[in-house]
Amino acid sequence: MKVSLIAFLVAAASTNAFSVQHSLGSSVVRGGAASSSKSVTFMSTTDAEKTDEKEADKEDLKKAPKDAPPSHLGWNSHQAVDKVPDTLVKEGDGPDGNYPMRAKFEKMCREAQISITKAIEEIDGKAKFQEDAWVRPTGGGGMSRVMSGGEVFEKAGVNLSVVYGTMPQEALQAATERGVDRAAGMAPGERVPFFACGLSSVMHPKNPFAPTMHFNYRYFETDGGVWWFGGGTDITPSYINEEDMKHFHGTYKKICDKHDPDYYKEFKAWADRYFVIKHRNETRGFGGIFFDDQNDRDPNTIFEFSKECLNSVIDAYGPIVKNHKDDPFTQKQKEWQLMRRGRYVEFNLVYDRGTVFGLKTGGRIESILMSLPETARWEYDAEPEPGTPEAEFLDVCRNPRDWA
Repeated sequence: MKVSLIAFLVAAASTNAFSVQHSLGSSVVRGGAASSSKSVTFMSTTDAEKTDEKEADKEDLKKAPKDAPPSHLGWNSHQAVDKVPDTLVKEGDGPDGNYPMRAKFEKMCREAQISITKAIEEIDGKAKFQEDAWVRPTGGGGMSRVMSGGEVFEKAGVNLSVVYGTMPQEALQAATERGVDRAAGMAPGERVPFFACGLSSVMHPKNPFAPTMHFNYRYFETDGGVWWFGGGTDITPSYINEEDMKHFHGTYKKICDKHDPDYYKEFKAWADRYFVIKHRNETRGFGGIFFDDQNDRDPNTIFEFSKECLNSVIDAYGPIVKNHKDDPFTQKQKEWQLMRRGRYVEFNLVYDRGTVFGLKTGGRIESILMSLPETARWEYDAEPEPGTPEAEFLDVCRNPRDWA
């Protein structure tokens, strides 16, 4: 049964443009060191917690300003514009002078959105990205670039989003399983004003031998002074090609090793834990790297790591699509691809924490749902025959491999 995913849009949402994503299990928390920057005062999670413990006088803790945005911005609060402003970041904005990082991260995302969509258009050779831009009265906004009906890609999207909002402290605490106090610095019970900027993307090629790819890189701050980076790039094929996986994972291992010898092992394992469809006991795809709550070193150092990862998306993914976009395939192989697309939908609609963030903050629905493919398939009690390529693929989803 081939199903249009439009029917799903009424009931649920997929990954947000700057998904708040976390591991399914416990892991080492990389957070704690205060920034050494002299021009910008950043407070790490651990520093914020120590500050709270020392603050006997609660008057020193911050309260949400009267003009802070509501916790739910409203589904229709965005206003379409013909041209997005030069920046969506409020000038000079941010706690303790953090404005330079906010502006720098947005600039990085904008430049990457342009370069990545240009490269994908060149690979497709036919379709062009449609751009929608919007702003919000409370500040921020975004740009969505979406391609459909291409020669190579059924659907591809790259979304930029800048959000000014507030969330209840309990909602922020529920968003992490790693013991990070994101409400640090705020008075008890106060809504937590936050800033978020991110770029996210999903690419769904037509050919069953060309994998789906997803990435998301983001930066968050709260008015309590807590800041962190998150992100990652992962790949979701329908068939095993070891050379493709060695290239994809090897690209990101090389970047990780350059910045920290522990990064790849930790972030690859984090991706394998996070992208699990628990009710199926299998992963969505073959992983990649995934990280969140990163604030254990100078913010500019983490920024440079995020920037290199984001700017390497095409290097990691482009050659794989080029190599397989014209591969011959059977109807059975196409149906298997569509069933794996169904698994992709299940993960995004049931487990992706970006959905919760987008819904709780009143995100732009079309952008939240951008990651869903146009078509997918579900068959009753479908299990591939033993010894087939499909069965081997499913075994990898149940027992993740090391590729690099």
